[in-house]
Parts: sequence; structure tokens; C-alpha cells
Amino acid sequence: MFALILEFLRVMTQYVAFLQILNASGGTTLKSEQLKDLFEKMGMHNVSPFATGGNVIFETGETEEKILRKQIETSLANTLGFKVSAILRQYDELKTVIDNNPFDNIRSGEESKWYITFLSDFPSSDAKGSLGVYSNDAEYARIVMREVYIYAKSYNSQTHFSNAFIERKLGLSATTRNWLTVKKMAELHP
Repeated sequence: MFALILEFLRVMTQYVAFLQILNASGGTTLKSEQLKDLFEKMGMHNVSPFATGGNVIFETGETEEKILRKQIETSLANTLGFKVSAILRQYDELKTVIDNNPFDNIRSGEESKWYITFLSDFPSSDAKGSLGVYSNDAEYARIVMREVYIYAKSYNSQTHFSNAFIERKLGLSATTRNWLTVKKMAELHP
């Protein structure tokens, strides 16, 4: 009983888990209810899958991102039978992610051509400029902090800036979300 009281007295931090491969085209489907149940079994609170289920907003008393990430990835692997990368951000960071956009030319009506790739860690200083040489008129990317900001007239399997490409170039796990999805998540709690 005492341990339960201590758990509720701990300050909760709100996170977003961006899960790689879940519900992406050709990826594994895990229903929102299943995802919510899985996170609650891990001891997370106020669990709320967002959009297609590859994004989960939750609260936890755990403050070590690496420990939390390992816990989520292990639980997903045990449930699904294969590895799924979980990239975490504190919920409050989403507004900063939006504000850090290095491109000032996002026009209304073109927001669907903008993407944010969330990285598992900070890229090395040597790797930061490695994406620029692949930019062209149809697609370009820039790294800021732990995100890659991408413009792509058509983001599909043919894009230069796929998760697999970014992972190879930077040596980090990566998962991409549409700009509008990230904006909507960031606006949930002003």
C-alpha cells in the first residue's frame, strides 16, 4: 500500500512515444485499444493513442528517457514478436519542435508536404551536414536538435529522406510524422 501511495505522489511527466512501423503503410497494425492496454500494463497513466496508433501520449513517473524507451521497446517486442523502435519526447517539447522549424516558407495549403523525422538521439556534429547533399528542388532536409525537418512534394517509398536512409546516414533510429499531425498533437494542451 505504501508503494502505491509513493507512486501517486511522484511527479508525473507527460511523454509522446513515436512508434516506428506501427500502422504505417505495410507496417503492423495494432489497434488503439490494444496499444492503450499495453502501455497501461507497463504502469503508464492517462494513456492516449493519437491518430493512427503509432503515437501514444502518456504520463509516467520515470524521468530517464533511455530506461523508459527500453521498457516500451521490450514490451512491444514481447507482445508483437519483433523489434519496434520507440522514440520519445516530453510532451512539452512538441511546441519547441514546431517552433524550431528551420524553414520559414511553410505556406497554408502546403503543410501536407512537410514532415518531421524524430531521431532517437542527437546526431554527431559530423553527421549534421550529411543530408544536405541529397537535397533538390523536390525534397530537402535540415537537422535541428533531435529532429530532421523535411519538405517533400511527394513523401513515399521513393523519397531520399526515408527513415531507412536517415538511419543509415546518421546511425540513429528514426521515425517520420507529417507536420500537421505533430501540430495537432502539440495543440492538444496549450
